[in-house]
Amino acid sequence: MPVASGDYWNNGFGREKGEIEKDEEGLRNAAVVARRMTFLMNAIADAKAKYPELTENEEERVWTHFIK
Repeated sequence: MPVASGDYWNNGFGREKGEIEKDEEGLRNAAVVARRMTFLMNAIADAKAKYPELTENEEERVWTHFIK
């Protein structure tokens, strides 16, 4: 599964309403995650357009029932 991650912590901090806007490190990391997520979504869309045959599920679904 593709995962768009930040540089490390994917969160920001603030105790009172609006305080998170003062967390420059958290806001920067949110921007990094957004940029990487946008890249990943565009790359997936481009690949689906370029290789449509890979997006088709040709295999019949087989369900495993563990209760016998």
